[in-house]
Amino acid sequence: MIFFFIRPFIIFAGILLVSGCGSLPFLGTTEKPPLPGKRISILAQEQTLQADSITTGKKILLPAPTSNNEWPQAGGYANHAMHHIKISPNIKESWSIDIGSGTNDTDWLIAQPIMADGRVYTMDAETVIAAFNAISGDEIWRLELAPEDEEEGYIGGGLAFEAGRIFVATGFAELICLDANTGKIIWRRKMDNPFRTAPTVRNNRVYAVTLANKLYAVYGSNGQTIWTHSGIEEPTNLIGGANPAVDAGVVVVTYSSGEVAALKVENGKELWTDSLAGARKTNSATTFTTIRGRPIIDRGLVFVISNNGRLTAINLRTGKRIWERSIGGIESPWVAGDFIFLLTNNSELVALSRQKGNIYWVNNLAKWEDPEDKTGRIIWTGPVLTSDRLIVAGSTGEALSISPYSGQTLGKIEMPDGITIGPIVALDTIYFLSDDADLIAYR
Repeated sequence: MIFFFIRPFIIFAGILLVSGCGSLPFLGTTEKPPLPGKRISILAQEQTLQADSITTGKKILLPAPTSNNEWPQAGGYANHAMHHIKISPNIKESWSIDIGSGTNDTDWLIAQPIMADGRVYTMDAETVIAAFNAISGDEIWRLELAPEDEEEGYIGGGLAFEAGRIFVATGFAELICLDANTGKIIWRRKMDNPFRTAPTVRNNRVYAVTLANKLYAVYGSNGQTIWTHSGIEEPTNLIGGANPAVDAGVVVVTYSSGEVAALKVENGKELWTDSLAGARKTNSATTFTTIRGRPIIDRGLVFVISNNGRLTAINLRTGKRIWERSIGGIESPWVAGDFIFLLTNNSELVALSRQKGNIYWVNNLAKWEDPEDKTGRIIWTGPVLTSDRLIVAGSTGEALSISPYSGQTLGKIEMPDGITIGPIVALDTIYFLSDDADLIAYR
């Protein structure tokens, strides 16, 4: 059991680096005499992205928004390509409900809600699964999945839905299948390592990555292993991770080591592999090679962003890199039409061309709660594209609406607490899950 306690602490230390908080005094380091020489601020070396000259005067054109009735797994559908979702032009809060336990000193809320068959399903920081009516917010059922002999301090994985079943990957090393209507356990399987990411499900196959960078492909009907694939195990990691993308008979999996692999759905055979671990490193936070943003499969291309500074477009079949940019991030990119929108580690919201990676515009979001002293690093999550608006939310409790055409901020709303889990959009509703476990529906 020692393994389980050490890992969350290491990951917690990693997220402190990303958040930019004053982690050194917190970790108990002692002050030493200054070394001789000129002091150069690490933050001053942060690069600021700018629009490419080749895009000057060119307009962003997007496909018309379309209705979306479900968000069945983390990232939306199995390929994570959600495009342009239709929603009403004037939304307001419809309901809010407490789903359970939120982020605290020992537990972390990391599971994105999912929505299917008119219900929203959530997993709180103590691995309690709940189902709510998507229209009214009324609770339908609730189930606690943590084993009785387990202690606190476990960081969970997430949820996925298919064919009336909920698949749960947990922080206490279990894959579990539930009846989506009742919450009854259909099967429960103990694995060799805990999960920090949600599973992905497609055509009765569940794909889930353990903390030790091992991908399991199991049957959704009974949990039996079909095949496995392993990456290089990393001793440190960031909280959370990327669930695999599945489309056109291919599984694309990313590991915390920076590895990317495309595998055949039927047998796990490698089509190609790549690594994003060798990118430029600018400060201590970006030394983590983790790929935390979900990979996206869209019209024959795979889009992957790493924490330590590389954004790539890769041919799905051959593994050939089509283009790459020195851009790092831990949030999932969003693809719509011929464009990609993403958040960088430098608190920039960026619009790029899908075909060549040219930058069209950059919106520099707020980085610090106290800009003068540069303390309290703000963590942004998203974006999602809804009816000509990009929605991002932050750890300060603000959600912003931004034009996908110009990058101009259009408006903002206040949330009950910080938001560090990406919102989801379905049934003409945006659902936000706050860090203190409030699920808020805007319709």
